[in-house]
Amino acid sequence: MIREVVQIDEEKCNGCGNCIPNCHEGALQIVDGKAVLVSDLMCDGLGACLGHCPEGALTIEKVEAQPYNETLVMAQMVSKGKNVVIAHLSHLKEHNEKEYLKEGVRFLWENKESLDFNPSDVVEIVHNLKPVSETFKPVQAVPHIHAAGHACPGSASRELKLAPVSSSSGGVKLSSALTHWPVQLHLINPAAEYFRNTDLLVAADCTAFTSANFHEDFLKNKKLVIACPKLDHGMDTYLQKLVRLINDAKVNTITVLRMEVPCCGGLVQLVQNAVVNSGRKVPVKEVVLGISGEILSEEWV
Repeated sequence: MIREVVQIDEEKCNGCGNCIPNCHEGALQIVDGKAVLVSDLMCDGLGACLGHCPEGALTIEKVEAQPYNETLVMAQMVSKGKNVVIAHLSHLKEHNEKEYLKEGVRFLWENKESLDFNPSDVVEIVHNLKPVSETFKPVQAVPHIHAAGHACPGSASRELKLAPVSSSSGGVKLSSALTHWPVQLHLINPAAEYFRNTDLLVAADCTAFTSANFHEDFLKNKKLVIACPKLDHGMDTYLQKLVRLINDAKVNTITVLRMEVPCCGGLVQLVQNAVVNSGRKVPVKEVVLGISGEILSEEWV
């Protein structure tokens, strides 16, 4: 049997992340600064990701396909390091591939002497991650789960009252424009009432540190979520949460605030994919910041 599977040239890949939101199966992730095929089981070979790679690092190749063998896949994954193994096994868990997951874990234990990481650390992390199907129950916010399995009280959804929080050297009161918590896209609850019928700001992690007037210029009168398309895992989860914010919370507009670096372009692609998958027409504005904090471009896309 011949199968078509995406191949990645690691030398060409710059880790921009543009391919991630365009792999609807979630088979691609950015791990340690490079695009990685974390599950060829999920790769359909259609190549939707190819046209979004600015470096031409992705190709589709025909390979002689044997029956899927998780042991062989794990042998490939462990050579790429602990983080890739975690991403692969987590991917299997999220897609409810229980038998393959068991086989992958069994491989780790059987080969633990030859690994440069502790299998128990990997198993603990993977098995304490909630699957996407549970994370998106339309009820109260699901708290973040630490590796130890305890709920983090800091991830509970709550609204904040606007109040002066600091003073400049001249005595002028400065106020935070943040009106809710949490803000990290993995942790937010799309069903939270404060997201309903609002304008959404999707900001790359670095932007708040680059812009001296982030709150006044970008966050004021908007609800915030933050993410990093290069370093974050679980882009399929991000996509589903954005779709829910569009469909269920019915946000009015989305502003994507990103840095000028190529990897940040994946954030715009992610939001555009969410709009396409939602079925609602939501205006999307892209604002690009230079690394010195200046606005390089601002346009509706």
